[in-house]
Order: sequence, then structure tokens, then C-alpha cells
Amino acid sequence: MTLPAAATSGGAEQNPPPYQITKGINGLDKVILRDVKGNSAEIYLYGAQVTSWKTAYREELLFTSNKAIFKPPKAIRGGVPLCFPQFSDLGNLEAHGFARNRFWIIDPSPPPLPTPSPNKMFVDLLLKLTEADQKIWPHSFEFRLRVTLGPSGELMLTSRIRNISADGKPFSFTFAYHNYFSVSDISEIRVEGLETVDYLDNLQNKQRFTEQGDAIIFESEVDRVYLSTPTKLAIVDHEKKQTVVIRKEGLPDAAVWNPWDKKSKQIPDLAPFEYKHMLCVEAAAIENPITLKPGQRTFSCIF
Repeated sequence: MTLPAAATSGGAEQNPPPYQITKGINGLDKVILRDVKGNSAEIYLYGAQVTSWKTAYREELLFTSNKAIFKPPKAIRGGVPLCFPQFSDLGNLEAHGFARNRFWIIDPSPPPLPTPSPNKMFVDLLLKLTEADQKIWPHSFEFRLRVTLGPSGELMLTSRIRNISADGKPFSFTFAYHNYFSVSDISEIRVEGLETVDYLDNLQNKQRFTEQGDAIIFESEVDRVYLSTPTKLAIVDHEKKQTVVIRKEGLPDAAVWNPWDKKSKQIPDLAPFEYKHMLCVEAAAIENPITLKPGQRTFSCIF
């Protein structure tokens, strides 16, 4: 099933785009999607970063730090940063790559993309390689991100990365939707769906272990990459009596992170006690980089 394209410019019969463009913090441009029920999402053009996702009851489901620095070239702490073309320090680029601290543009006449919903409430953002980026990552690509509000207020992120190199050479990259979720109290949270799955523990020199519990609970810092994970994961918040389900396609791995108290004090754009109210569960391709021949690759994440 494909999504209908947003309105193109020109012609009296064109409908207005299904989004609003406005100024956000520090004058940075942002896009607002809002459906008739009141569900909404906010996306900054800087980093193509979703920073807010609210239900019709105005409940915020994503976490963005009160100390987040909305000032380039600093990445925004919270929401859904895009880690491309490198996850963490797994390469020669800056941590998590450069996509999250570049300005993206809106595509007013996007093509159809394969998605699970015909919803018209979406915006397409584009990132193209600049001359400066070509010097540090010499590959020709186009990155399209579609952010959609689903029929029941779901947040859908669909990425299409194209290799448009003239020489026909492939390139490889790692990737993550670095999702920051808002939680009531991290000590009351369970992450389900990763039982018996192997993971790399970044707190123990990336040693490989197998998850032994029936769910992940949080009593101290956690920084892990789960490998070859199921396509469906769940964050269970007992205090809120709420479960957020993450569905992913084309992204085999999942990173789980909470810095806890000691590490959070070392993060300047995270307030000391905010770790209690955030949890990162990330849809990713980390262990085995994606190698892309001339053509395209599409993958998605739905909450």
C-alpha cells in the first residue's frame, strides 16, 4: 500500500499540505502534524528530528531534555535523533554520524513509499550530501525520512536511503532511530520481547551475553545492543498503566540505554534527575552494517 503524495505547488485544485511550518526554540524551523483527534508530532528541520509526539489527551510520549541545546552544531538531546551513517563510535566519523546535526529540507511533492497505512498526515524531509560532508564521507546518497501520524495516532518513521553514485560503487553504513521515550519512573519499567536474545554490553567492553530475564528491568546504568531481535518490542510502564509497542522493519538490532544517576551527571545537556523519566529503545542496524549498491533501501519504525 502506498501513501498519497502531499500537495504540489501550482494549480488552483491543489490542497494545502497536511502540516504546519512554524518557528521553534531559538528560531529553528519545525513542522507540526496534528490530526482531527488531537494527536500530534513536531519535527525540527535541524536533524529531521521528531521532538514531540502527543496523544489526543496531550500526553507526551517522547522525552526531550529540559537542558537540550537547540543550537547547531549541537545535536538535540531527546526525541528521535537519526544516527546515520554511523552508530555511536563504530567508525571514523563523529559519534552517531552527521544526519542529526544537518539541516534537512521539506519535499513538497514526495513519491509514494511502501507503508502500512494510507494515512495522509505526513511530511517528507530530505538530506543530501554537501561538499563538506563529501570530504569526510565520500559517498553520494539521498536520505528521505517520512514522518506519519497513523489513523490511531501512531508515530511512523519511514526511511529511504538511495545510493546515487555515478561510479556504481556500493557503500556501507550503520543506522539507528535513537528513540527517547518518556517514562513515569525508570525503576518501574519493563522492556519485553528481548528474552533469550544475545547482546553486546557496552559497559563491559562490548562482551557478548544472552538475556536471561523474561524482561529487562532497570536498577542501574544499562547500555546494550541486542542482536537479531524480534520485529516487535514493548515498553511496559506500570505506573502509567501504559504499553508502548515498537514495530520495526529492516532493522535487526535494538539498542537499550539509560545512563542512571552517575553517568547522567556527566552529560551537560541532561538534567541530573532526568534519567528517571527517560528510556532509549532504539531500532537499529549495528552489528552488520548495511551495504547499499546503487539503488535504495527502505526501513521503518512504528510506535
